[in-house]
Amino acid sequence: MTSQTLAAAAAGTGQLGAFTVNRLGYGAMRLTGDRDRSIAVLRRAVELGVNHLDTAAFYFSATHSANELINTALAPYPDDLVITTKVGPGRDASGDWLPAATPAQLRGQVEENLRQLGRDHLDVVNLRIGDALERGTGPIADRFGALAELRGAGLIRELGISNVSPAHLAEARAIAPVVCVQNQYGLSARREDDELVRLCAEQGIAFVPFFAIASGQAEQRVETVARRLGVTPSQVRLAWTLHQGPNVLAIPGTGDPAHLEENVAAAALTLSDEDLVTLDAA
Repeated sequence: MTSQTLAAAAAGTGQLGAFTVNRLGYGAMRLTGDRDRSIAVLRRAVELGVNHLDTAAFYFSATHSANELINTALAPYPDDLVITTKVGPGRDASGDWLPAATPAQLRGQVEENLRQLGRDHLDVVNLRIGDALERGTGPIADRFGALAELRGAGLIRELGISNVSPAHLAEARAIAPVVCVQNQYGLSARREDDELVRLCAEQGIAFVPFFAIASGQAEQRVETVARRLGVTPSQVRLAWTLHQGPNVLAIPGTGDPAHLEENVAAAALTLSDEDLVTLDAA
């Protein structure tokens, strides 16, 4: 393999329970545009060493489904490829959001992901609560317990939770092992989760931020470091994310091949102490 092929491995590996993945992964939310281009992006991601894909059955447009694009592009799947999906939210055929799934409905969502991906089990399933703008609230024991039962039946290998608080993490861990927490988090967004990142590290749980790049607008501190290093502001944000701890996994998404290459290259970007001080300045 060439060094370019191993690009996603430059930041090292992390754990999703029993699965070892490169810390620079890929999020499939933006994969519902041009079909051929989306398939090319997925195949190129794997060529670059990406072995952690994040997806969901509710990632679809009028013409394309992210799960089915993944299936078309990558099946039969590489042995080391780990696919993480989410359940809880749902959308009807017109794309409108449905009420959050009940515990009884979660099995149907799991089975839909299995069908679309063409698999007999799901590697990691996150119970997603709330939406991207509002942190989910309320107890999750009944829904997480339903997923734990599906894990016991062999349909799911590992479990995670998404858009949650530390209290949700404690509630879920009392029911079954939690291998990852997936929250909105970035250099300039949801920094109240700094403590949750540390808590997850202490408990051997992966922290997987979404919107790590999109969370921030143009900022002088990011521009300063980007110019100093000769890279893009997006790459700086990704590198900052990966510098938050070895348990932090990045899943930037794009439907553009050139942007994919740029994102993956950020795995090799090292920030100095000076860079980090600049970025963390208020």
